[in-house]
Amino acid sequence: MTSLSRNNVVVGGNGSRPMIFAHGFGCDQNMWRFVAPAFEDEFKTIVFDHVGAGRSDLSAYDRSKYSSLRGYATDIVEICNDLAIRRAVFVGHSVSSMIGVLAAAEAPELFEALVLVGPSPRYVNDEDYVGGFSRQQIDELLEFLESNHMGWSAAMAPTIMGNPDRPELAEELTNSFCRTDPEIAKHFARTTFLSDNRSDLAKVTQPTLILQCSEDVIAPTCVGEYVHAQIPGSRLALMEATGHCPNLSAPTETVAAIRSFVH
Repeated sequence: MTSLSRNNVVVGGNGSRPMIFAHGFGCDQNMWRFVAPAFEDEFKTIVFDHVGAGRSDLSAYDRSKYSSLRGYATDIVEICNDLAIRRAVFVGHSVSSMIGVLAAAEAPELFEALVLVGPSPRYVNDEDYVGGFSRQQIDELLEFLESNHMGWSAAMAPTIMGNPDRPELAEELTNSFCRTDPEIAKHFARTTFLSDNRSDLAKVTQPTLILQCSEDVIAPTCVGEYVHAQIPGSRLALMEATGHCPNLSAPTETVAAIRSFVH
């Protein structure tokens, strides 16, 4: 099995420069449908599903491999190699921001630049570090997911999405969460919310743009500022978009921010 079938890779666009879009927890490549097409005139666009998400090959899910974000990072490196891609712009949303950081450290020649949308290197508060959640809150979140996947999805999606005046956005995210295999969702959630990639940020050598939404409960502004401070030479863009998913809620602003960075 190649990575292209395993990860349901879809290639589009007319350009020679590659741009790879990686989705966040509980989502799939469909989350980029308002953003990726805007770059098809200038870039070769690549969207895919993490193993366990969307239309990926669920038989490829290995609990040991995916107990760490490095397992997902290895997949991205394989996708690049299978497509013979070099010097790509990597655009990662939420947990895929850190997956991209790890992939860029594993194979720096594959990546020209990184765009991190709502990144968080650690969700749990730790002494002077503010990640946005206490360990007890994360444990309770994971226990809720363990006991009631559908209920967790319905409760968490509106919180993650924000934009309460546009309930259709939360409904889409709820449906996306509910489509995910419950056992895989529980395992990926544990891998995501208990990860700690703070020490990996200083290793980033590529030009990096951090897109930070306002009123983001998953990755608050102080986390975006931390990521910016830790990645040498990075650029922080504070967005007017609210919530954690500007690729859905504010695609025009998201596209404009990425475009100004890659030109």
